[in-house]
Amino acid sequence: MAWIVLVISGIFEAIWATALGKSEGFSKLNPSIVFGVALVISMGGLAYAMRSLPIGTSYAVWVGIGASLTVGYAMITGSESSSIVKILLILGIVGCVVGLKVLH
Repeated sequence: MAWIVLVISGIFEAIWATALGKSEGFSKLNPSIVFGVALVISMGGLAYAMRSLPIGTSYAVWVGIGASLTVGYAMITGSESSSIVKILLILGIVGCVVGLKVLH
């Protein structure tokens, strides 16, 4: 159960990171609200997962999922450039996250 919560928390990390960028310094209400809600869900899920998973592994997986999804979303929407090298590096992060799960 902790791994499922951790993955969902990583997804919410990507949501709050994206919303933070779209809030333009908290000057836009809707993205600021999405940021706050997603941040609480993400941090709460991370805290829950850390009850039974190692802190380092939990944090690395959480950040890896969040970073990969945030960059992937930005590339898909065109707000960030994409390249084969960038995609391969993101896949490397995903591979490391999977490796941490396999080793645990």
